[in-house]
Amino acid sequence: MSTRPQEAAPVSSRSGTWRFDAGDGATAFVMILPAAILFGLFYLWPFVNGFWLSLHNWDGFSDPTWAGFSNYMRLAHDRTFLGALRNNLIFVVAVVVLKNALGLGLALLLNRALLGRAFFRAAAFVPVTMSFVAVGLLWSWIYNPVFGLLNSGLDLIGLAGLKRSWLGDADIALYSIIVVDVWKWLGFHAVIYLAGLQTMPSELYESAKMDGAGPLQRFRHVTVPMMMPIIFINTILGLSGAFVRNFDIVYVLTKGGPNHATEVVLTYMMSKAFQDGAMSYAAAIGYVLFMIVGLASVGLLALMRRQRLDV
Repeated sequence: MSTRPQEAAPVSSRSGTWRFDAGDGATAFVMILPAAILFGLFYLWPFVNGFWLSLHNWDGFSDPTWAGFSNYMRLAHDRTFLGALRNNLIFVVAVVVLKNALGLGLALLLNRALLGRAFFRAAAFVPVTMSFVAVGLLWSWIYNPVFGLLNSGLDLIGLAGLKRSWLGDADIALYSIIVVDVWKWLGFHAVIYLAGLQTMPSELYESAKMDGAGPLQRFRHVTVPMMMPIIFINTILGLSGAFVRNFDIVYVLTKGGPNHATEVVLTYMMSKAFQDGAMSYAAAIGYVLFMIVGLASVGLLALMRRQRLDV
């Protein structure tokens, strides 16, 4: 009788493996299907239908009529839209710069060993939890030119010459709204920076100190390079927020006034849709805004990837 051990049989044949893969794929398809249906119904179909609507003339009640790309060409000559786009760009640049600079500075401060540090961290995040309506009403009272806290404070410290109608002066109204938006979201960006700072190895700072680097040199050559991914993330979040989440605060504070001085793309789009009944024109405005935000985000992501490769 032979004592030669029998070879182990293969775990699965080729056909068995194929049947397993097919069954696994079918299971995955069944699991993904509900989410895919919801995505198609509530995201993909409205996106396609909205673009189709932008190629027509429709007031929301009568039958749509074909217009081609006339709504998009009309935007190039719409002075109010171009002014709103200019205001939006100013809003984006100011908000992104201030949120990143002040957010990183606040995170560095809250990362130090301070008495009551937990309280200050929580207090910095409180404005983020407030609704836009509450924030708008609060700052409407602060900015009130007659009994507002800001002008009263300027009177109190002897700077009455700086008193302004902060939301009624076309030259400064937009910047007053920018201050409110930065105040609301500063804690959010600071928390992201703080999370990044807490993951940085202390050995890097100790090595820099041993090499004789001062606080500014450590910040420039250690903190900033290590925080670049976080800076890019905060920049993208600030960029998208300044384009697509500024309607509430502008509408509550000024409704785009005075004389369109604080008009942004979203407030103009809403006014065209629900006040003028130009639904198709408003849809075209929305898709132009989508293209601008998409291109800016893709550019920032490409820059981030390039920076990582350089490192």
